Amino acid sequence: QVQLVESGGGLVQAGGSLRLSCAASGRADSHYSEGWFRQAPGKEREIVAGISWSGTRLYYADSVKGRFTISRDNASRDSAKNTVYLQMNSLKPEDTAVYFCAAATDRDPWAVPVDGDKYEYWGQGTQVTVSS
Repeated sequence: QVQLVESGGGLVQAGGSLRLSCAASGRADSHYSEGWFRQAPGKEREIVAGISWSGTRLYYADSVKGRFTISRDNASRDSAKNTVYLQMNSLKPEDTAVYFCAAATDRDPWAVPVDGDKYEYWGQGTQVTVSS
């Protein structure tokens, strides 16, 4: 079982920056691709960014390309213990949402699932509010 805990959300003015962190811990016998999703009130959940378990492939939604960066800091050779970051720059009011990190068991080192249903593990979410 993988546990995910997000932090770093908050209130920021448009044009500002935030860095979200997702601390992962748990079983060490699998590899995980990881993603950041968001859900705004009245809207469906959408993927924002993802990283393959090998770290060799990244995915970004068109709406955040050039502004957001996903990265991973492996605390050890155990890929289930790491921290995934989402650096968010040039924030816009439309970025306001609850942001969730998620992990998907994956054997393909280049896979980055974009469908949230592919992810088995989810964090509790962190609120990001961008004021205009």
